[in-house]
Amino acid sequence: MDIFENATRITPFLWFDSNAEEAVAFYLTVFKSARILNTFRRNIDDPSGPKGTVLTVSFELEGLHFTALNGGPFHKFNEAVSFVVRCDNQDEIDYYWSKLTEGGSEIQCGWLKDKFGLCWQVVPARLADWIKHPKAMQAMMQMKKLDIAELERAAQ
Repeated sequence: MDIFENATRITPFLWFDSNAEEAVAFYLTVFKSARILNTFRRNIDDPSGPKGTVLTVSFELEGLHFTALNGGPFHKFNEAVSFVVRCDNQDEIDYYWSKLTEGGSEIQCGWLKDKFGLCWQVVPARLADWIKHPKAMQAMMQMKKLDIAELERAAQ
């Protein structure tokens, strides 16, 4: 099966140095609905790795297809691209925040960088409604991990 044959029309393609398999294994432990779809090994030696090593891993998290590439040390993730994890309650925010910041770093406003340098936004589903209120927006700007109760209070 071709790696693109059954993929969604648009698939995030994530460039890792040489640890795509490790990253995918980590994401599979974080998200409850997650699976590997395909692994493609290099059939020639190339600058990013020797023949026989993993070039790409196609995987799915919560219904979204991704491809992780072992592309070598030429490019790094930055905050210009992030993935939003919509959470229905504080327990979900706490869970994803705890898992994704493990070995990574907190940023602010619900943003974090995981141990692979990929940025995530862990946000409550109702965030857009709350931050229409200036006090709630101000409250969010002071937070790292978002606190639903505090955002609700500030939006009153």
